Amino acid sequence: MWQPSPEDLQRVFDEQNPWQRRGAVPDSLARKVERPLAQLLWRRLRNDDPHRYQLVLGPRRVGKTTALYQTVRHLINDGIEPARIWWMRLDHPLLLQESLESLVGAAIAACEASADRPAYLMLDELAYTDRWDLWLKTFYDDAWPVRIAATSSATAALRERRLESGIGRWSEQHLTPYLFPEFLDLIDRRPQVDIGDDLGASIAALAPGRRSDGDLAALRRTFMLVGGFPELLTRPENATDDESDSLLQSQQILRSDAVERAVYKDIPQSFGVDNPLMLERLLYVLAAQITGVLSPSGICKDLGLSQPTFDRYLSYLEQAFLVFTLANYSGRESSVQKRGRKLYFVDGAIRNAALQRGLAPLDNPEEQGTLVENLVAATLRSLALHTGNRLYHWRDGKHEVDLVLDRPDRPLALEIASSPQHSRTGLQVFAERHPRFRQGTYLVAPQAAVIHPEATPSGVGSLPLDLLLLVVGAQAEAALARSLGVRGDPGG
Repeated sequence: MWQPSPEDLQRVFDEQNPWQRRGAVPDSLARKVERPLAQLLWRRLRNDDPHRYQLVLGPRRVGKTTALYQTVRHLINDGIEPARIWWMRLDHPLLLQESLESLVGAAIAACEASADRPAYLMLDELAYTDRWDLWLKTFYDDAWPVRIAATSSATAALRERRLESGIGRWSEQHLTPYLFPEFLDLIDRRPQVDIGDDLGASIAALAPGRRSDGDLAALRRTFMLVGGFPELLTRPENATDDESDSLLQSQQILRSDAVERAVYKDIPQSFGVDNPLMLERLLYVLAAQITGVLSPSGICKDLGLSQPTFDRYLSYLEQAFLVFTLANYSGRESSVQKRGRKLYFVDGAIRNAALQRGLAPLDNPEEQGTLVENLVAATLRSLALHTGNRLYHWRDGKHEVDLVLDRPDRPLALEIASSPQHSRTGLQVFAERHPRFRQGTYLVAPQAAVIHPEATPSGVGSLPLDLLLLVVGAQAEAALARSLGVRGDPGG
């Protein structure tokens, strides 16, 4: 079997680490616009207290690689010698043939790294290298002089192998698609909202009668349809008035890069799936059932799948960051997984791209309502990933609640509606069954005003949709900073 020569590997290293020659990261790699993770991760690597490797997980095109390049830029600006910062794109054909041990060993030797002067390793697409978990464990336990940040667009290997190796050695940081407040930052339209220590406290502190700013609805509509993917939101076409052309181009890019590459590359590479076409067909069926309670038997019948195959394929799509499911809340962990799951997409624009919906959602109020619920669910899930809380839905017979955020203190139950006049019966029944939620049941609608549960005869409050998105997004950013152990202004 052919093996790359030292000269071949050196050429790859030179290509992937231009700052070692130029002293700076090219602007084409590290864009000027930074997501909160990029503003924080370099500090975590620099301080490294407690010592942990950082794994950045998320779907394709959310900016994981860009965040690592921006981390390199921050480290160089903070005084780290460029020669001590090493980038390795581990899905490169030549690097795939080398063990992680030999690659990291070569970097350490080249920059003469030591405990006082460690090498900073940026391992892009970590899951592509063989036995990555065992080597990270070895690096950590044997005190190799390295600090590591790594990315992956599929959690397959991470989920299967991390339990023993990862405890106390690495932390996972989730990079989800842009949240609504990030998008508003991008266009310099973000209103100020104050937040407390947790989401429940932040919502409880909202002034009664407050409404969303009137111009946010149109911005949310654009954001919801283009999708929260940095390259799409910052494309020059999106600065024009031709919204339809921009949406169509964005959907084409998402379908090619986020959907097809995940289905035909990431998942087969991680799981050995030999029928990706069936996986793609399942994704289309799920896209048509967004925000609905799954009926596995019906899907299996339509596609000719067995129940075990359906369960496996659904888990693959979840671990590739295309969809997520919410279990039915019961209040008892032992029974929570035994009832119907509700299906959402990590970003509603992925669903639109998968179905090639084009401009149809613009003229379909029912479809827009579905995408709004998906947007709220995805935003809350981003917060839950950073805080370790659980997100559910609830259904019992004819009564249901869209989203249930379970927390030890100030849990929340939210019904997403198009009008403040929407029925509150489901929330009332839920609060009667689960009294710990009584101070945190809210109807969420675009035109609603802030009304807290204790001020209503029904015991159900209301929240304006866009204000909720701002508060949850700000809370998620604060939770990310806490999970990285970084305090203060992330941009400072």
